[in-house]
Amino acid sequence: MRNSSEMQPTLIMGETHRDNRGEIRYFNSFKFENVVRMYQIEPMDTEIIRAWQGHKQERKYFFPIVGRFLVNLIFPDQWIEPSRCSKVESFQINSKKSQILDIPPGYINGFRALELNSSLIVFSSSTVTESTKDDYRWPVDYFSEAIWHQ
Repeated sequence: MRNSSEMQPTLIMGETHRDNRGEIRYFNSFKFENVVRMYQIEPMDTEIIRAWQGHKQERKYFFPIVGRFLVNLIFPDQWIEPSRCSKVESFQINSKKSQILDIPPGYINGFRALELNSSLIVFSSSTVTESTKDDYRWPVDYFSEAIWHQ
């Protein structure tokens, strides 16, 4: 059961400063506590859906550096065979809005780019070895409530 805001997905809002020299996007409230690695994902096109993957222990932060993404999250009722009709929480994250999506441990995620040439940086609280031991996957069409086109 989730009872703490720490265990809910949240959008961390950054700020943008523009002047005659260009633009700076910053996240003064974002703490890198427990982040041990990062990687970048650049989907080939907007039709590719990367779903479904979940972790009981790993926390992830999705930071769109270019473009927009639709991210679907599920808090499963169980991990081996979760309900196919599980409630889906959808988020649109946009590089122009300076947003980071905080995905707590215990969630299943899937996402797709909404614009060509979109790029996503993922910060993770687990090493690759830890993540591999805590990795659960399902086919893209497993959860019937997921909406991929917005």
